[in-house]
Amino acid sequence: MRIRITILFSLALLSAGAPAAAQSWEAQALALHNRERAAFRVAPLAWDFGLAGAADAYASELVRTGRWGHSPKATRPGQGENLWMGTVGAYRIEEMVGGWIGERRWFRPGVFPEVSTTGNWIDVGHYTQMVSSRTTRVGCAVRSSGRWTYLVCRYSPSGNVDGRAMP
Repeated sequence: MRIRITILFSLALLSAGAPAAAQSWEAQALALHNRERAAFRVAPLAWDFGLAGAADAYASELVRTGRWGHSPKATRPGQGENLWMGTVGAYRIEEMVGGWIGERRWFRPGVFPEVSTTGNWIDVGHYTQMVSSRTTRVGCAVRSSGRWTYLVCRYSPSGNVDGRAMP
């Protein structure tokens, strides 16, 4: 009994001093989204376990089928979706979400779909989904096959809506 209490106390001390890098990947993904939203004074997103479950189901399907592409809109009514794929073990969550954040360089505030300096909204579509003021919740999942890692994030309500101001 005394050994068990000592071990638990030691573990509590170790975890209390854990660096921020030990944060879960989910918390990191949410923080990255909310940092971008804060730059536009848009309310932070809340993590939604239902959306995360739906994202996980689709990420699992991508792993199982080896297919790449967005899920049919009919299977995710009212939800937006961001996808990322890369080599297994080569990327951290900051780099995965960072790929979407990198689209900021072509983003210009405006009315969707006229929100890109390139003239093509698809060049900023991941980013606009992240910072849309319409969107209030997000849930993400990461799954890996033998070769690829997939990140799927689902958003509700969907942010990329024609005629809506961005962000």
